[in-house]
Amino acid sequence: MPLPKPPTKRADMLTEEDYASQPKPAKASRSKAGTRNTDAAPPALPEVAAPAAPVLELVKPQGHAARNPAPAPQRPPIVAAPRTAPIVADKVDAPAAPTPEPSSASKARAATTTGGSRRRKVDDGPAKLFVLDTNVLLHDPMSLFRFEEHDIYLPMITLEELDGHKKGMTEVARNARQVSRDLDGLAADMSNRQQVAPDSGIALAKTGHVEAKGKLYFQTTGMAIELPMGLPQGKADNQILGVVQALRNEHPGRDVVLVSKDINMRIKARALGLPAEDYFNDKTLEDGDLLYTGVLPLPGDFWERHAKGMESWQQGGITYYRITGPMVPSLLINQFVYYESPGAAPWYGKVSEITGKSAVLRTLKDYTNQKHSVWGVSARNREQNFALNLLMDPDCDFVTLTGSAGTGKTLMTLASALSQVLDERRYTEIIVTRVTVPVGEDIGFLPGTEEEKMSPWMGALDDNLEVLARGDSSAGEWGRAATNELVRSKIKIKSMNFMRGRTFLNKFLIIDEAQNLTPKQMKTLITRAGPGTKIVCLGNLAQIDTPYLTEGSSGLTYAVDKFKGWPHSGHVTLARGERSRLADFASEVL
Repeated sequence: MPLPKPPTKRADMLTEEDYASQPKPAKASRSKAGTRNTDAAPPALPEVAAPAAPVLELVKPQGHAARNPAPAPQRPPIVAAPRTAPIVADKVDAPAAPTPEPSSASKARAATTTGGSRRRKVDDGPAKLFVLDTNVLLHDPMSLFRFEEHDIYLPMITLEELDGHKKGMTEVARNARQVSRDLDGLAADMSNRQQVAPDSGIALAKTGHVEAKGKLYFQTTGMAIELPMGLPQGKADNQILGVVQALRNEHPGRDVVLVSKDINMRIKARALGLPAEDYFNDKTLEDGDLLYTGVLPLPGDFWERHAKGMESWQQGGITYYRITGPMVPSLLINQFVYYESPGAAPWYGKVSEITGKSAVLRTLKDYTNQKHSVWGVSARNREQNFALNLLMDPDCDFVTLTGSAGTGKTLMTLASALSQVLDERRYTEIIVTRVTVPVGEDIGFLPGTEEEKMSPWMGALDDNLEVLARGDSSAGEWGRAATNELVRSKIKIKSMNFMRGRTFLNKFLIIDEAQNLTPKQMKTLITRAGPGTKIVCLGNLAQIDTPYLTEGSSGLTYAVDKFKGWPHSGHVTLARGERSRLADFASEVL
């Protein structure tokens, strides 16, 4: 039997002739299976034993009429014969059941599950109130604007301590003056604000730091401070603890947290039942083991998984490979890769280009071979070979080398610097500087010029120069003496205290013991580089002598993390010591 004519518009009803001409379904299950949208069909009519046939009037649902405002022509009611199967009113395009509109409360809940800050406010309640210790402001002058949507509270004793540290030319004094300037800009209209609403607070985004959504509160009134009898009331730390305790009593429904870099301060706060936290925003990494190493081993099936579509070519004695595959998203430019398998020759390469879903790997120069030695120094292990490839690369302007004592950081850097200054004439001179942080007690002021004052700190430089000069045995005693004079004439030792404002042109700058630098000091030194200058930072993150610095907050860690992936920088973590068997064993067991 031919099918009825299709409806002229969506969800239209069958005509009386088409409906009457259709055969009755044999089973209820068949009619359900033939229906395109079973959810829209009305529920099955219960079987009722009645002598008269039921009358069913087919009309359009109100929801459909609302979507199609044009009035439908009136149709006479249709008398249907009694049947046991449910009646299917529309078998072509049944209108879907109208979806109820979400309420305003459900819309609000959906919005809060997608936004980061709004989700925190809904889940965590009101914004926290952080009471900052003075050492946090002196450590990071921008710490006022690092707490996102939370509020900051400054006790008056904190402002008094800031005033006591603002004099001098040290880093602490500069940070104190910077914090004072920021507070002055925030509290410019403090007098008028206090007259209108004393407890309104000051928006931290007022001075342009849009990432700070919270407010700043000053202590403007006295507080009832109750501390144990054993704590002196006049000490600044104890007064701050009393302010935290008083704030918790005034705001019982709000989290009041003390933030301090002083470990003993946090211990005393927790002993009194007050929440205290360290300042974590200065940490680049939570764990030093997560630091970028610059070296990536390739899996055993790397070439099989990336063989499809691989291109290879040679240029200037260097072999290049263009690969596409699952490892490409995890690669970084100037990252070293190696493939080692038992019974096969190892393969060492470097990522030279990343374009979309493809990467270009290039082979390295083998500095383990004595023919390719740099100023008489050849690499003794895989990581040293990678480091010499970076140090001798003219396109690499910034190099960072980390590793334990005796891994050859200073010796390789100095050898590559002498080779590029005296042999290749790529740079005009070598500038060496380091952080003057003593391991033990300070020996006091040193006499002489700037270089004479820095000479006790440059004992490592003299030791390595002695090793490099001893390697040339063919020149004789007079030749070695002349070489030493020439080498020392090309090396300048500078103090970091006088670096601000300088610009180095075509220089090879070596920053030794860079793990003792703060991120701000590291930025100051790196921005001294002019055209043609190469900067090499050396350090051992396990030997940090600067107070308040850790592996995660060191300036060397900060530089390694920020420069990874830049086409003109590179980093290698040296893993194996080559100084002596005594030094290697001491590094492991002590």
